[in-house]
Amino acid sequence: MTTPWSRRGFLAACSGTAVALGIGTRASAATPDEFATLRARWRTLILGEGFDPAAAPFASRLADLGGTARRYRAAMAPAAGSLWPDLVYADPDPDTDQESYGYSGNMNASYTRLSTLAQAHAQPGTGLTGDADLRDAILTGLDHLHDDVYHAGQAPYGNWYSWQIGAPQALLDVCVLMYDALSATRIAGYLAAVDHFVPDTAVASYSGTSTGANRVDLCRVLALRGVVGASPAKVALARDALSPVFPYVTSGDGLYADGSFVQHTSVPYTGSYGSVLLGGLGLLFALLADSGWAVTDPDRQIVFDAVEHSWAPFLYNGLVMDGVAGRAISRGLMVADPNQIEQDDHLRGHPILASIVLLGQGASSTANGRWRALVKGWMDRDYYSPPLADPVLSLPHLARLKGVQDDGSVTAVAEPAGHRLFPSMARATHRRPGWAAALSMADRRITYYETGNGENLRGWHTGSGMLYWWGDSFANGQYSDAFWPTVDPYRLPGTTVSRKVLADAAGGDWGAAKPDVNWVGGATDGERAAVGQYLKGLRSTLVAKKSWFFLDDTVVCLGAGITCTDGAAVETTVDNRNLGATGNAPFTVDGTVEPAALPWSAALTGAQWAHLGGHGGYVFPGGAHVRALREARDGSWSTINTGGATTVVNRTYLTLYVDHGTDPVDASYAYLLLPGATAARTRARAANAQWLTVLANSPSQQGVSVRSLGFTGVNFWFGGTVGTLTASDPCCVMISERGDGTAVIAVSDPMRMRTALTLTWRRAVAEVTSAPATLASAATGTALSLVFGDLTGTAGVTQRVTVRLR
Repeated sequence: MTTPWSRRGFLAACSGTAVALGIGTRASAATPDEFATLRARWRTLILGEGFDPAAAPFASRLADLGGTARRYRAAMAPAAGSLWPDLVYADPDPDTDQESYGYSGNMNASYTRLSTLAQAHAQPGTGLTGDADLRDAILTGLDHLHDDVYHAGQAPYGNWYSWQIGAPQALLDVCVLMYDALSATRIAGYLAAVDHFVPDTAVASYSGTSTGANRVDLCRVLALRGVVGASPAKVALARDALSPVFPYVTSGDGLYADGSFVQHTSVPYTGSYGSVLLGGLGLLFALLADSGWAVTDPDRQIVFDAVEHSWAPFLYNGLVMDGVAGRAISRGLMVADPNQIEQDDHLRGHPILASIVLLGQGASSTANGRWRALVKGWMDRDYYSPPLADPVLSLPHLARLKGVQDDGSVTAVAEPAGHRLFPSMARATHRRPGWAAALSMADRRITYYETGNGENLRGWHTGSGMLYWWGDSFANGQYSDAFWPTVDPYRLPGTTVSRKVLADAAGGDWGAAKPDVNWVGGATDGERAAVGQYLKGLRSTLVAKKSWFFLDDTVVCLGAGITCTDGAAVETTVDNRNLGATGNAPFTVDGTVEPAALPWSAALTGAQWAHLGGHGGYVFPGGAHVRALREARDGSWSTINTGGATTVVNRTYLTLYVDHGTDPVDASYAYLLLPGATAARTRARAANAQWLTVLANSPSQQGVSVRSLGFTGVNFWFGGTVGTLTASDPCCVMISERGDGTAVIAVSDPMRMRTALTLTWRRAVAEVTSAPATLASAATGTALSLVFGDLTGTAGVTQRVTVRLR
């Protein structure tokens, strides 16, 4: 059986040129000169501009491109069912199973290789620029694939993506690059094939596989088919078919008003499909600018706004956070990758940076300047994987980022601090000076994880409260360095799970498994937050209430009501740090440095605090029974992705976890995470018993207060009283008392079910100075009473009330 290609594999092989186009209100008459202009513009967009081919990093990349093209040309051997012997596309039993996916993927990969040859022919510095023999080889390959497999009348098999997006995008790119060498007859045949597999009806309905990033990709095919074939109607169709992509959605695929981006109905995908959408729109906005098909739909402003509203919160020091990358986290080292380069969160982030630069060309000058400053900051801080040394970033993307780096008028800006909640995709990000964190959850709308195409086979618990974190100048490779194939999938940081054995791909493909829970979400004032998850385990009887309180230098983590009848152990993983290949970071518990030898484990009874050198600290209020483990773990990418390399890799981990025992009843935990803290600061926090007050940690309510910060946060799983707060119904409340005599009361309805809510704060309040439209009435005096009306339409978004204190 041939190994199936993943969608990400297609995109990587195409050097990241997954694109789309814009939208307008009319079709245009056009002259041949206008189409010649568009072809020239597309050529520039996919080859790059403004770079010196003899300078770094371009000279070596161009030379590598030439070397790859020579190998492909030498290996080309047209035969029935294949153009290259290692890419057989003839399917003896065509259908839509995994084997057929592999065959259709090989057809797509064959066109991708022809695109590589065409780029080597067109680019300077490859040693093959304008080479006649290479030109002839490209034409031979085009004709062979057309005659043998990709032509009008051929029935598709395997992966729809190969036929409607992957192959036609590569084919049309080749047509643009080799246009002057193609006869009218050849072009007509190739376009007839595209029309056969991608008819106008492919964008007739915004549903199925024609939504979000996929719709953008389909529009790219239609637009380039129009450009190559000089068809105004096709270009206009492509432009107009993007209309449904722009507006905010309230369910399913697309951008949400809270900044979420979802693909495949229930999967947070800002960092993968969202990257395709962003890059595609940027390319086709640029292609169609100042033409008869310029993108003029006013809703395109939503895309511009999303740069800082949707993408920037998940970018940190050049990486894009894995919690919004879906199946892509399993695409590390792939068998089908000819360069054998391990993909990671940084290599997924860099194309997003470059796409932001390109999109900025069509935005306001103010926005463009701001975005370039953000990009420059992310580039400057990416010490782990510098973008200009990215071995898989396309040449045009390299040129865009180099242009920002060399622009003396652009001053890099620091990572913005603050908290963002994304209730429509059950995600949160927290950014502080010196560190950042991200939280992944699941609810009745958002899946535990996505598997499909044999990918991400063991991502079972990534939505069970996984808490990621990075330092500003340390641990930026925490999840990049072979983390996913080597980490214990039952011990992901922050999660509470049953160790009941799960089968690969448990729960079903394409995000089929979702917990039947409503209370998942939180409230924030934009700086701090209270977040909660009613957890039900995947294929498990496990239930738990989990809360996180995101503060200035700390994340307070509480768990309660942990109950399970699986007949298996239940654990909460405080943290599971990837220590790399050596794994010698010192680990200290209550002042004692523990052994660094492997393997090592210990039961820590009554532990007050722990510290991991080069990472951070952990505090256990009142002491806790915690287990610690330092171990070397083997794994391979093939264990989590059927297309992954079988090479065994080894990484060392330091794991801290709470063992709740087998079939626990109403178990609980409490701990503080201090990213980047020294051992001395961790010890001091543990010694200051007055710093944190745990107001409640039960299945009914969980809450904390930190007097020195003026912070109170409570997750009311049920209505009741906690400290100075009383809520009539389930809700999330976060209060921040400020030094200027004001306070912000942040309230949300994570369940999206409250038609009325009364909140009482027993604190003297002089007046309400600002309130949302959902606040029906307020009473001040010795206590504050807030009566909210219908909150079901707020989609879990925080409602903020500002008051002046007495």
